[in-house]
Amino acid sequence: MPPAEPRVLVIDDELNVRKTLAMLLERNKYQASTAASAEEGLRLLKTLSVDLIITDLNLPGLSGLDLIRRLREGGAPHADVPIVMISGFGDTEEAIEAVRAGAADFVKKPYNNKELLVVIERALGTRSLIQENQALRAELKQKFWFGQLIGASERMMPVYDMIRRVKDQKVSCLLLGESGTGKEMVARAIHYSGARADQPFVAVNCAAIPEGLFESELFGHKRGAFTGAVSDRVGYLQAAHGGTLFLDEVGDMPPSAQVKLLRALAERKVTPVGDVKEVEVDVRLITATNRNLADDVRAGRFREDLYYRLKVVSVELPPLRDRGDDVRQLAEHFLREYAREYQKRVRALHPDALERLHAHAWPGNVRELRNVMEAAVAMCEGDIVRPEDLPLEARAPRPSVLGVSAAPAGVPSVEDFPAEGVDLDAMLSAYEERLLRAALASVGGNKTRAAELCHITFRSFRHRWAKYERGEED
Repeated sequence: MPPAEPRVLVIDDELNVRKTLAMLLERNKYQASTAASAEEGLRLLKTLSVDLIITDLNLPGLSGLDLIRRLREGGAPHADVPIVMISGFGDTEEAIEAVRAGAADFVKKPYNNKELLVVIERALGTRSLIQENQALRAELKQKFWFGQLIGASERMMPVYDMIRRVKDQKVSCLLLGESGTGKEMVARAIHYSGARADQPFVAVNCAAIPEGLFESELFGHKRGAFTGAVSDRVGYLQAAHGGTLFLDEVGDMPPSAQVKLLRALAERKVTPVGDVKEVEVDVRLITATNRNLADDVRAGRFREDLYYRLKVVSVELPPLRDRGDDVRQLAEHFLREYAREYQKRVRALHPDALERLHAHAWPGNVRELRNVMEAAVAMCEGDIVRPEDLPLEARAPRPSVLGVSAAPAGVPSVEDFPAEGVDLDAMLSAYEERLLRAALASVGGNKTRAAELCHITFRSFRHRWAKYERGEED
């Protein structure tokens, strides 16, 4: 069924003008309704749905300007309908006042038909963009509302509680956790569940911005401020005005930008690079990092005063390996999502596939699981995802700690245990070395995180690893 032609209401006290405009509109694929006064137009609007109003400024009774003010009153029907004002010679000031009151545009008499049609098309296009934007915002609210976060494990409860408590407040939040645990998703949930949901959400990856451009990106710049600044640029803080600014990997922010950000947060003002004027900003700041900022503060890599301003409220997102049955819930959610996207009839996970998912170490956390499920759905030839569809490196179930096989190579089974026995210390040492290496590899060599994976203290890990580290040096 083709879309309905846009309906335009023409309000003018001159019959010939009404008829002429109606004929022009209908010849150009618009539906036209007419009214001889603002009062008649308001009566029609009680039962008539229109996409645009064209009104003369000078009308008997209520003027065109009065009509605009009446329609733009809070909660009034058709409050979002664009209005084009037609004004005669000498009415320029009133026409400008009409635009200030909410008119989309104004056209002077005598007008050119082609010019009027361009104005009409532009006004309808603007309304269409506004409606699309509203629809997109509604979709984002639904998608990122924190009730849509997947998982009901005990480890996620503090995260949900934090979102509930801060979503309507301006308080700064610091999200901690390994890469891929969903920090940006939680930031969006805070924004789209709260009082700022209709305002901008601006996400910035601090690690992706070259150090020399950081201040320009964050605070904006004036034309000519530096080589390559060919025009004024609004910074991320100004772009997020009224809404939320999410700074991911905030620990990678250079010291010079840390100083300026601290000042901007304290004074709620920014000064673009190359400018002397301050610009007021109202943002709710959410930051995230997978680094230990407290250690960075002690090492002098991150400002202590900024650290405490960012972590007014702080929560750590748990790694996926600690979230129990959330793995199944997330996997099934991604399966449904990608089955729709790829238009495939994949409907469930085979029990053996689910067992493999639970056995995996998930060093990449939820992000890795999403990628695995996308590949599995894409490769699945039936309606059930089977173990062979999962692109996981570790085929066998892991022990309770890491994604390595249950025993190292060369360990005999009960059935073929050698009569001469085994060197237990050497075998245990070999297995310990393998586990420690696997732990380090899964976290990029970070010994603190590797110790956490092995559920031992950092001191114990360092002591155990020293034996094998020395072996490497020899």
